[in-house]
Amino acid sequence: MIRNRFAAIAATTAAAALLLTACNAADDAASAAREGAGSALQSLNFGSGTAKQNNAAPGTGDWATGPGKPASKPAAKKWVQLSASSAGDLNPVVVNGAGFTLYRFDKDTADPSRSNCSGECATTWPPVLVAPGGKIFVDGVHKSDVGVVKRDDGNLQVTIGGWPVYRFSKDLKPGDTNGQGVGGTWFGVTPDGQKAGAAEEPEQGGGTAAPASSVTLSDEINFGDPSEGLAGAGCQNVGRDDSASSLQASGALKIWSEKDCKGESKVVQGNIADLNSVGFDNKISSVFLG
Repeated sequence: MIRNRFAAIAATTAAAALLLTACNAADDAASAAREGAGSALQSLNFGSGTAKQNNAAPGTGDWATGPGKPASKPAAKKWVQLSASSAGDLNPVVVNGAGFTLYRFDKDTADPSRSNCSGECATTWPPVLVAPGGKIFVDGVHKSDVGVVKRDDGNLQVTIGGWPVYRFSKDLKPGDTNGQGVGGTWFGVTPDGQKAGAAEEPEQGGGTAAPASSVTLSDEINFGDPSEGLAGAGCQNVGRDDSASSLQASGALKIWSEKDCKGESKVVQGNIADLNSVGFDNKISSVFLG
C-alpha cells in the first residue's frame, strides 16, 4: 500500500516536471522569436511619408506590382510602403505603395507575432515581405506599430500591431477589397493592426458575429410577405427600393439608404423584426455582405 502511494506520488511529480519543462520550452521559443524579430527590425530603415516623397526609384519595391496586375508570388522587396487610406467600404485601412489593400488573418497571432499562412495559402494571400536591411515607408501609420516576423522560410514579413500583413491575389486594382471577410477570417488591417470595418458596433443583436453572406428583406414587420433575398459578397442593390420593414440574416451586415452602398448606413446583426427600431424602416436601398 505504502509502496503504491509513493509510486503514485513519484509519477505525479514526474508528470508535473515534464509539463513545466514543456511550458518553459514554449516560453523560451516565444522569447527567441521575439528577440529574432527585434534584431531583424533593427536592421531595417524607416522613412516618414510615401516612397514617392522619399524619391524611391520607379519600378522597385511595392511599385513592382502596379495597377492591373494581380498579387505576385511572395518576394522580399527592398522597400515597402504602409499608408493609412480608404478602400471600398473600409476606412481607415492600410494600403501599400501601389495602393493595394493589405489584410490580416485571424488564424495568425500577434503576441508573439506568427504567420500561419504558407504554401497555397501564401500564393492566394502573398505575405508582405521586406529584404534584410530594407526600408519601410510609413504614411499615417505609427512606426511603433510596425514590426517584422521571421517566417518559417526565413523571409521577413511586415507586421502591424503585431499582426502579419498580406495582399490578396484577387485584388486586381488599387482600392479593391475582395479579400474583406473571406472565410470569416481575413480582414483589411487598420493603421494600428485592428480589423478594418469592424470598429462600428452592431445596432442590434449584441456581441460580434461573422459577416452575413445572405439576407432576406421583408416588406412587412415580423418578416411578413412579400420578401426578397440577396446573397453574395460585397455591395448588393435591393430589387424593391425603400420597401423593407424587417430583415433576417445569420450574421452582421451593413445597410444603406442609397444604391451602390452610399448615403446613410448602419451595421446590424441577425434578425430585426422591425427596422424602425434602428431608424431604417422603408429606407434600405442596398446592403453590404461579407
